[in-house]
Amino acid sequence: MALNLEALGKKIGPIIKDYTWKDTVLYALGVGAGFSELEYCYEKNLKVIPSFSIAAIFEFLTHIGINSNLNLAGILHGEQELIFHNPIPPEGSLITEGKITHYYDKGKDKGALVVGESDTYHSTGKKLFTSIITVFSRLDGGFGGENAPKKEVVFPDREPDLVVSASPSPDQPLIYRLSGDIFDLHVNSEFAKMAGFKMPIMHGLCTHGFACRALIQSLVPGAPEKVRRLVCRFTKPLYPGTPIKTLIWKTEEGKAIWRVVNAETGAVTIDNGIFEYGDIPEEKIRFDGRVAIITGAGAGLGRTYALELAKRGARIVVNDLGGARDGAGSGSAAAADKVVDEIKALGGEAVASYDSVSTPEGGGNIVKTAVDAFGTVDILINNAGILRDKSFIKMEPESWNAVLDVHLNGAYNVSRPAFTVMKDKGYGRIIMTTSAAGLYGNFGQTNYSSAKMGLIGLMNALKLEGEKYNIKINAVAPVAASRLTEDVMPPDFLEKVKPEFVSPLVLFLCSEKCPVSGNIYNAGMSCFNRAAVVTGPGATLGSQDKPETLEGIIANLDKISSLKGGKEYGQLNDQIGDVLSALSKPLDSKVSAIGKQEKTASVSAVFEAMPASFIKSSAAGVDVVFQYNISGDKGGDWCCVIKDETCTVKAGKHDKPNCTLKISDSDFLLLMDGSLPAMQAYTSGKLKIEGDIMKSQLIEKLFKR
Repeated sequence: MALNLEALGKKIGPIIKDYTWKDTVLYALGVGAGFSELEYCYEKNLKVIPSFSIAAIFEFLTHIGINSNLNLAGILHGEQELIFHNPIPPEGSLITEGKITHYYDKGKDKGALVVGESDTYHSTGKKLFTSIITVFSRLDGGFGGENAPKKEVVFPDREPDLVVSASPSPDQPLIYRLSGDIFDLHVNSEFAKMAGFKMPIMHGLCTHGFACRALIQSLVPGAPEKVRRLVCRFTKPLYPGTPIKTLIWKTEEGKAIWRVVNAETGAVTIDNGIFEYGDIPEEKIRFDGRVAIITGAGAGLGRTYALELAKRGARIVVNDLGGARDGAGSGSAAAADKVVDEIKALGGEAVASYDSVSTPEGGGNIVKTAVDAFGTVDILINNAGILRDKSFIKMEPESWNAVLDVHLNGAYNVSRPAFTVMKDKGYGRIIMTTSAAGLYGNFGQTNYSSAKMGLIGLMNALKLEGEKYNIKINAVAPVAASRLTEDVMPPDFLEKVKPEFVSPLVLFLCSEKCPVSGNIYNAGMSCFNRAAVVTGPGATLGSQDKPETLEGIIANLDKISSLKGGKEYGQLNDQIGDVLSALSKPLDSKVSAIGKQEKTASVSAVFEAMPASFIKSSAAGVDVVFQYNISGDKGGDWCCVIKDETCTVKAGKHDKPNCTLKISDSDFLLLMDGSLPAMQAYTSGKLKIEGDIMKSQLIEKLFKR
């Protein structure tokens, strides 16, 4: 097994972890906190120990191992650097994206170093921390790469300024592992002996947490929010219950170096520690060098977005037809020109566009204006709109189509050419302007509501296409005064719904700091919240062979209708996967989807047997390529091509698979001998399916049981 050098620089993530205050408290208890540090252990005024960060994104380490194709039998957490940008809130979601940045070769039989770097944002949009992790893989050296540059931390030739003693419990790993690292080495005595230890060992990151507490206690007591940087190298393991000392030397204002030693033997267990601390400087988000298109920017919300982005350095295309509220008339250049003049008066850069978004030609011209004037497009805010409100019976086709042409088709007409530019450059931010009328309905606005809900569908699909190109698409439902509403809202209410109360959220979604895509936000009057389509757990009725009756539906309507325990899906395949899981029946424990096998000898044997198990009569009209990525020492890549009622199986990767199945070698063999049902493997995450998930359902049809 060789390192996958092609993984270098490729994006990992986004990896999303939801957490509550209980998770942060559990971590604190796992690294030795208690009544003496109640700020970490009591939900009232709770603070988070900064080292919680690396435990919370432990899955990123797993992705480094899988993507690099590391020999998992020989990996160790070598070095860890954490840079903190903002305090970690006690609950929410963490969104992590990163990549493998370096492979270093220490030589054959000496191992390799794999360095991964990631940024983690909170669900509020704040950047929390950067992690630089170095994995030492003692079995993967000798691939011909360069050696790592030497790092040296010089310790003063004097006794440490501060010494903090601690006595981890003999049971400490049992608590700490509940924060994510459940590796058998820290709990299973037999496994530990096979690995060369007399008993399970402490997690290095658990000791790391003890050290973080000691550093805060000594240098910024009671103020974990002042931790700026934490660096170290893991050197020797510890057994649970072994007392430790954290030795600290102050080197300059706001900086110290440190190490952790075994208090019984003096052996260094964590070395080369660097700790930086102080107040977090205020971060101001800028848009220097970015080019933004705002449609409908001649007044109201669009004008406010344009001015605020310009104040922060963006170059602006102010698009506005200058027409009436209902879209009638030939338009006027005055509205867009006035906003351009305002931006220039502020010292900013802007050009006007008078094209209508309602035609593909108009949309293309708007984007061309940006490219001709500024060379590119980074941000698009689809804000243009008109109103033609009527009750449904009176809603003639002209009014229906006119509103859809501006709101829904208009977003398509401008987004498509803008997306092309963004895709080529690998960056973009697109905002759809939806409405509470679309999300929840409003009398007399069937055309407007339909268009606004249609934008959500456009966003949901486009976010998937934009993901690999760092193009994030979100939607805002504003409550604000505009040309569409200025004469239908009372004057005193208009004052409360100024566009300035919406723009901060929109600017965040336009920024590099935005970690989310596919989200819907309500905004207005200083109130912000997220809206989502939530699917209830429902009920599985009838069977695959016999549909439920009408009477059965009525009898179970409460279960079908309940949203309690509801779930938000990221894409169609996720929802279909749950449906298939609900409908699936456990396979016979002795039966495989590919032939009856009491026990499967090897992964390669399964693929050698596939052609013999192929059912030609079931393959009429089937044209599909299955790609199997089997991880582990005994794994590999195989592709299975079904075409013209033939089955061809080859080792390696296919250029254009329809469906890719990823699973470890051990789980794959359990799947094949029937010990692990396919749907159980899928829903537990052991089997991951990419591409057309529905095609995977053909496997049982195409191969003998």
